Amino acid sequence: MITLRTTTALLVRDFLVTSEDYLEGELHSEVKHEYVAGVVHAMACGRNVHNDVAGNVFLSFGIQLRGKPCRPYNSDTKVRVRLRTGSRFYYPDAEITCQPNPPNETYQDQPVVVVEVISDSTRRTDEGEKLDGYCALPSLEVYLLVESERALVIAYRRGATGFVREVYSGLDAIIPLDCIGATLPLVEIFETVVFPAPTSE
Repeated sequence: MITLRTTTALLVRDFLVTSEDYLEGELHSEVKHEYVAGVVHAMACGRNVHNDVAGNVFLSFGIQLRGKPCRPYNSDTKVRVRLRTGSRFYYPDAEITCQPNPPNETYQDQPVVVVEVISDSTRRTDEGEKLDGYCALPSLEVYLLVESERALVIAYRRGATGFVREVYSGLDAIIPLDCIGATLPLVEIFETVVFPAPTSE
């Protein structure tokens, strides 16, 4: 078994880790790590507002999907992305799958909806590497990027020729998610969230 030793943000390593060793190590690690083609990255702790937004999203999904075949999962469940360049494992802030993996596994292979709450430290990865990875999943219908300091969500929705970018802004906006028989109102996403006061240039 590989022991994952970390400092601040990155794994201390001098070799590539197999996906099997990564998964085994995560079972015993006190810190979550994401995995990209043999390289393991420790995840930084999120701010309270990040967790508030992610929790609101999960709660909204949980209420709407109770008794239905599609299930919500929170940030304790990984998503496996298999690409030609190697496997990746990410911990999205929320995900919905309608064909879940066996209960003894720690990841899902077929999410239909994936949600990431954006922070300054994760923005580049969420909007770049993870966007490319998640949208390569054959099962994915919608990837949601949720801001935490303003009422704004960017949706990448699968269309006939690829993913189409959509913008939902303001607390009155509602994101339709027909693929799972649900909606995601921004007023629910940002319930209890206090946005920072705008600053003058």
